[in-house]
Amino acid sequence: MNSSLRFWRRLLAGAVLGVLCAPQSASAGGLYFTDRGVRPLGRGGAFIAGADDAGAVAYNPAGLAFAGTQLLVDASWLQYSATYQRKALLRQVDPNTGQPTGQEWEQTFPSVDGTTPVLPIPTIAYAFQAGSRALTYGLALWAPYSAITSFPEQVRGGPAPQRYSIISLDGSALAIPGAYVAWHEPGSDFALGAGVEMLTGFFQTSVYFSACVPDRFICAPEQPDYDTYARLRVGPIFAPSGILGAIYAPDELLRLGLSFHLPYWVNASAKQDVRLASAAAFDNASVSGDSATVKFKLPWTLRAGVEVRPTSALRVEGGVGYEAWSMHDEIRVEPDDIALVNVAGFPERYYISDVSIERGFRDSYSARLGGELGFELGSYRLVTRAGLMAERSAIPPEYLSAATIDLDKVVASIGGSLHIGNWRFDAVMARVFTSAVEVGTREARVRQVNPVLANPTSQPHTINAGTYTATANVLGLGLVYQFEPPPSDPASPGTTPSAPEPKPRPKPRPKAATERESDDGGFDEAFDAQDP
Repeated sequence: MNSSLRFWRRLLAGAVLGVLCAPQSASAGGLYFTDRGVRPLGRGGAFIAGADDAGAVAYNPAGLAFAGTQLLVDASWLQYSATYQRKALLRQVDPNTGQPTGQEWEQTFPSVDGTTPVLPIPTIAYAFQAGSRALTYGLALWAPYSAITSFPEQVRGGPAPQRYSIISLDGSALAIPGAYVAWHEPGSDFALGAGVEMLTGFFQTSVYFSACVPDRFICAPEQPDYDTYARLRVGPIFAPSGILGAIYAPDELLRLGLSFHLPYWVNASAKQDVRLASAAAFDNASVSGDSATVKFKLPWTLRAGVEVRPTSALRVEGGVGYEAWSMHDEIRVEPDDIALVNVAGFPERYYISDVSIERGFRDSYSARLGGELGFELGSYRLVTRAGLMAERSAIPPEYLSAATIDLDKVVASIGGSLHIGNWRFDAVMARVFTSAVEVGTREARVRQVNPVLANPTSQPHTINAGTYTATANVLGLGLVYQFEPPPSDPASPGTTPSAPEPKPRPKPRPKAATERESDDGGFDEAFDAQDP
């Protein structure tokens, strides 16, 4: 079979398997709770300088240059759980003047638990070479390791205390398809890579907001019969981005890696379903229109790593990361002529104004350390790996809310691979450790959303005070099939080179006439000047 036909057969096989393995719902929602990918996570996310398989697309596309032709499929389950016990500062207000009387006290609510469904988060990546042996191409579909959290609507027979922040993210489905290319000339110390990506899919969230207008003194800020249920479905989302990467390998012992991921700018249409409050003012009311536009930004990311390879079996990498989450300062919802109709005390048609959900995020940074050690087991090869990562939360305490519980964290992971011929079977288990955060009632900054509030109050009603805890486990499995080895990189603990061809056995050398058998059964050679 000629090389061109073999290439197209493998490309078709990779595409078909990718379609069959792609889940109907990839992943969505919230922050990236931990680094991703079965093998990279097993190294604690230290996979920038040592990236050398198709999973490099999410970390450093320059690593594709050392992947050869291979198909990678893996999936992980993020078992996330969170607990929130809310506190609120209550103020007594004079019903005649609307001014605070000075009487204040704290209320502590029952704790609520947030959980995630059993939903595999995938990576499907295919690396191949065509034309120039210096170029390696990649196609991939992957999703971030994010928590799709759900909280209860009721607790102890009453409204759940976190309802103004979140009810559920169920129904979200986001994925990132991409196309990549890497360059590495055999014998060169450098490898360069680049990729074009697209954040696609749907984001769905359900939440309660208050339709109470405090200035009119007809209700309290959290009066249940003024609660209005809203479900916002954003999409389809098409947010382009890209990634650049480089690897420098001056010798066999050392590698340096650097990658930069561009931001995502999300500007998508949305549909909003509303269930109006049960208060008498809404008895004959309805909602006109359901379309809106949602805008927000996700950060750029810079990563760097240094990997040492003291032996052919051992690799150790240390790295750092920086994520510019401060650009995620708000989520803006711009209604398209959505109006409340026939609400008592309101104009006949009350148009909902733009809503800005203040996020107040900050830049985050992380450090990670991981390594791999390979062993030969007869005709098989076993690779063990372990890693450790520490990361600062992107959310300062005053803006922490049940909608996105992200805390300072330490991630410890172990994993391994079994190489059988051209197959590689991967596994990882990771534990995310966090520390509880207490947000004081006077420290809280997340305001209660109220789209019918015409005149903002001088003392905004905040909804995020309380105690937050969160933990997570990650369990993942994956496999790689190596069609062809990379053209220039020697075998390493993470790669699966094609099985070497057996060396021909040397033919026995005929005995020369000048040789004689020794007493011990060996041969001693008699040197003769006449022997040619």
